[in-house]
Amino acid sequence: MPLAYWVHDWGPFLGPHWGNFGIRYYGLAYLLGFVTAGWLLVRYARAGRSQVPAARVSDLMIYIVIGVMLGGRLGSFLLYHPQQLRDDPLSFFRVWEGGMASHGGMAGTAVALWWFARSEKIRFLHLADIVTSVAPAGLLFGRFANFINGELWGRPATVPWAVIFPASPLPLVPRHPSQIYEALLEGALVLACMQWRVWRSDVLRRRPGHLCGEFLVAYAVARAIGEIFREPDASLIFGLSRGTFYSIFLVAGGLILILRKPAPLKP
Repeated sequence: MPLAYWVHDWGPFLGPHWGNFGIRYYGLAYLLGFVTAGWLLVRYARAGRSQVPAARVSDLMIYIVIGVMLGGRLGSFLLYHPQQLRDDPLSFFRVWEGGMASHGGMAGTAVALWWFARSEKIRFLHLADIVTSVAPAGLLFGRFANFINGELWGRPATVPWAVIFPASPLPLVPRHPSQIYEALLEGALVLACMQWRVWRSDVLRRRPGHLCGEFLVAYAVARAIGEIFREPDASLIFGLSRGTFYSIFLVAGGLILILRKPAPLKP
């Protein structure tokens, strides 16, 4: 047993701030995630692995940003705190108070990609493949921002690297830094797997939708593992944390995409 545990004392702002205004780590994490995703999508285009020309990646990123932000925000309320949206509708616009759901962000991104695919006459499943292959970058930075913000903490723990989060329920006890676990699982590990598949296989051309299915299953499994160490931030559903329960549907959707036999993309 260590003699003392580290007490989380980081604030949500990078540098000086004025009230609720300043450079937030959370906003910086989203920015880094979108920039990384855009950079990878441009690389795909230049390497001939994407049907989205490099010049159109910026337009695609606008659709993605809107889908992630609206879907993630709405999902946070509908999936985790529906009563808050009913009792205080204006809280939806108080973004400085936090509140984003990764499952909602995925749903919002799917709608945005469908709209972009329709307007650009690009196969939707191809867009889903290339976008989900870069999505873990945003999860990686986002989970680290969760840790810096001292939110979404883990369950009580006695491991040497446990952290005391002042915002957690009293009495204050050391807890798993589950945000770091999730950053490494949902972010770094899944991103590495997706990039290996993009660059070391021909799956994007041969089986449109397959890589998206792999991402959905991989993310769901990584999320479920992370939920073992994370303190549930909402009531359970059938004895499961909401993050685990909603991931079941991702596994189902992912398996459908993996098992189907689509026609290869035309050269």
